[in-house]
Amino acid sequence: MRFNRMLLSTTLVVVALVIQVSILARLQLPGAVPDLLLLVVLGLALVYGHMAGAFIGFGAGLLADLAPPADHAAGRYALVLCVIGYLAGLVRPDNGQLKSATGPMAVVVGAAICSTLLYAGVGALVGDTAARHVGLGSLLFTAAVYDLLLAPFTVPLIMALARRAESNPLADSPSTRSGGDAAARWLSSGTGLRIGKQRGGMRAKAARSRAARAVRIKGVKRL
Repeated sequence: MRFNRMLLSTTLVVVALVIQVSILARLQLPGAVPDLLLLVVLGLALVYGHMAGAFIGFGAGLLADLAPPADHAAGRYALVLCVIGYLAGLVRPDNGQLKSATGPMAVVVGAAICSTLLYAGVGALVGDTAARHVGLGSLLFTAAVYDLLLAPFTVPLIMALARRAESNPLADSPSTRSGGDAAARWLSSGTGLRIGKQRGGMRAKAARSRAARAVRIKGVKRL
């Protein structure tokens, strides 16, 4: 299970980062850039929970910090996605399955706004004032709109892949179930030594019954 999680998460993060850097960042859209990496972290956190979401978010953010053409301090976006992944995992639905689209869409909007605010706040601490020149209000609005438009095409698919990677078909197969039932019955009946004792007891009981019948027959002859 853990290997499936790691393999799927790594693959989705790398693919999302390549698409975001090579395609989405070059669309020259006004305001923010559609954050596909954020949506991947959200989709995985909504299935795997808060701890896995935090680890996946940190790894995805660190890759984004180191991937060219990054123009900010390393670890800045890793902190943002780590927090977002943890918070998204806290509102994970039961069994990682969506009951309606309202909840995940609200999570996407909240994550887009929180990630933008947190990124700008960390930037202000390290002396990056780019958000002031662009306009924080414009960044918040465009980030929420872009991510909300992109989410229906990505988040359900990511969650479906994550649930499929979590399932283990061999554990639910009929042969496995029958084998498990047979093993359980064998363990509940005891070891082979116990079975041998039972067979010995049955033979002794049969011998006693034959001796009893012989006594009854002799008694009849005496009469």
